[in-house]
Amino acid sequence: MSSILVFCSVQDGRIKRSSLEAMTRARDVASGAGLGLSAVLLGSSAHDLAGEAMSYGAQHVYVVMDRVLDTHLNAPVLSALESVVREAAPRMLVAASTESVKDILGALAVRCDAAVLPDVASFALSADEVSCQRPVMAAKKLANTSSTHSLVFVSVRSGSYEAKQAPADGTVVEVAFTFDDATLRQTLKEVVTTAGDTVDLSEAQVVVAAGRGVRDENGRALVQELAEITGAAIGASRAVVETGLFPATAQIGQTGKVVSPDLYFAVGISGAVQHTAGMANSRIIVAINKDPDAPIFDIATYGLVGDCFTILPLLNAALRDAMN
Repeated sequence: MSSILVFCSVQDGRIKRSSLEAMTRARDVASGAGLGLSAVLLGSSAHDLAGEAMSYGAQHVYVVMDRVLDTHLNAPVLSALESVVREAAPRMLVAASTESVKDILGALAVRCDAAVLPDVASFALSADEVSCQRPVMAAKKLANTSSTHSLVFVSVRSGSYEAKQAPADGTVVEVAFTFDDATLRQTLKEVVTTAGDTVDLSEAQVVVAAGRGVRDENGRALVQELAEITGAAIGASRAVVETGLFPATAQIGQTGKVVSPDLYFAVGISGAVQHTAGMANSRIIVAINKDPDAPIFDIATYGLVGDCFTILPLLNAALRDAMN
């Protein structure tokens, strides 16, 4: 039986939440189309993560176990995925739209003679057609795209679906793989991560994001306190990153990271489309802004009108009391 194959990205020894979101949707689509659901895991610990993939419905888990795949280098990852696609012969390949997937998806499609529908907000399969909706124009519009190709690759934006478990009694399929390190044209010298015990922004369930209204070090301290209380990752708009208060790695938006937490605090953020393109899929948005006409309130679940230097001390104190 043909299947939908889901490429599971791994970070810190776990399958990324965005991949599990994509797998949840792929499971529903596969069930409706009478297809199986498979997953692919790469790296020396791939076998150890097969059970997690099965807990989200994977009936077959293809594993390619090689240390060269532990860090993302395009050439070996491309070769490994090509081997799995040829062995599994899926109807579709679905992946989370991570930066690493964006690096390789086009090249993989060329190798496998597949059509590509990238960075979509939703996808479906009916008869011989894969149809998708893709955000365009800084996520202000949705473009309808489709393909009737026999093999279609789809990458799904984080937060488009909710990850839900549905355990399957799956099997592990080890795929033979060899790669000559001498052919590598890239050399990975270092992986730079945020220092300390901070929460990874792209996988965080709670995000506290600072905007231009967080004017100085005192404002940053209040944002950090809220993040500490709620166990949140810290993000920022481009405007405040450019002031030097927050690092470029914290930038959320059209030219930054895309996040989709359960709870998003927008502190002193006006809500320009360049920023909301990176966080509009957040499930609950709490906006704090002194301008009652700020666009952020148009998408906020809850809005607090006032200066963040007045509101945050009260909010932080109330949250601490509630958690004690």
